[in-house]
Amino acid sequence: MYDFAVLWDWIAFSVRWLHVITAMAWIGASFFFIALDLGLKKVPDMPHGVHGEEWQVHGGGFYHIQKYLVAPDNMPAHLIWHKWQSYITWVSGAALLMIVYWVGGELYLLDPTKAELTLWQGIIISGGSLTIGWLAYDAMCKSSLGERPTLLMLLLFLILVVMSWGYNQIFTGRAALLHLGAFTATIMTANVFFQIMPNQRIVVADLKAGRTPDAKYGKIAKLRSTHNNYLTLPVVFLMLSNHYPLAFATPYAWIIASLIFLTGVTIRHYFNTMHATGSGPHWTWGVTVVLMLVIAWLSSVRPTDTYEDAAARPLTAHEQQYASAAGFDAAYNAVIGNCSMCHAREPVWGNMQWAPKGVYLETPADVARHAGQIYIQAGISHAMPPPNAIQMDPEARRALVSWVRAARAES
Repeated sequence: MYDFAVLWDWIAFSVRWLHVITAMAWIGASFFFIALDLGLKKVPDMPHGVHGEEWQVHGGGFYHIQKYLVAPDNMPAHLIWHKWQSYITWVSGAALLMIVYWVGGELYLLDPTKAELTLWQGIIISGGSLTIGWLAYDAMCKSSLGERPTLLMLLLFLILVVMSWGYNQIFTGRAALLHLGAFTATIMTANVFFQIMPNQRIVVADLKAGRTPDAKYGKIAKLRSTHNNYLTLPVVFLMLSNHYPLAFATPYAWIIASLIFLTGVTIRHYFNTMHATGSGPHWTWGVTVVLMLVIAWLSSVRPTDTYEDAAARPLTAHEQQYASAAGFDAAYNAVIGNCSMCHAREPVWGNMQWAPKGVYLETPADVARHAGQIYIQAGISHAMPPPNAIQMDPEARRALVSWVRAARAES
């Protein structure tokens, strides 16, 4: 019979795998078309309506690509739509967010030291903020700000800074950065679904009807595509941030996340300019390095939550369930003896500065809160502790397994 915890972990792994694959496809296609668009060359005797062309070589073959600024005179017989990469990336990402941060919300989503929320309240804020963010952004783009792209980008950055701060007032550091990434990715995919694709369908319908398409639809799509281009790199950083406590487990994580959006602008500006002119502005790399040095400095500030604070905090219902289960004392001693030297608010192993993944295993509440991960990582698998650090004996591992199974049986 399947162990549901194991099966659930494999479901999460499979969804993450799908999310990474489709994100690679979406980002790759997006960057390719941006580079192609900026690298188009005007040559004599181009067909009517063609804005520029490009010759490329790949895989032993030559490709001749032409771009129509609005649309060709007639509807092509074969037309490939680039949309599914974006949609599946968002759907798989939303599913992963639900699996990790909604189902596992008491562990990964909520931080009782920041706000006293029920799990349902946290989930409503989680999902609702993504929707509200898109609506606010879309309204800005449709307003007169759409004619002032630089000001629009500055206001969008301000919104992202405010959201970064707001998420960090409510959620765990890990969840806050992940949600900021999901907030931004929702805007990007919604741009494709609600603006870029519908406008392209209008152009196609005009072609089929023999009408000349209006150039305004291409202009709208271009604005949204440009935003997506500059937001891509920060979103990738935020998606990866949950693996690095230096990014999310500091009091200034919200500032780190905000600065990452600026590095996305400087890096993309270099490559966009290079694709367009053949030479990128090298000053952008200097600015990027300075921003990253500031980020590294901010990451060195330790969180204010001390061992004494954590030990004095009352246990939640979820923590109490595991802390009162049969075998907890033996399991707690096993964790303290094998894990807490690294998973501490002030690690004592080697030169380690932060607990791996920001997971603390010092107090009874800490151990009870992370029961599921302890069960997977150190109980039924031997992923933790690292074998080159500590040799955890089989009896200790059996104690962890027995404790978690007893707690689940009693629930």
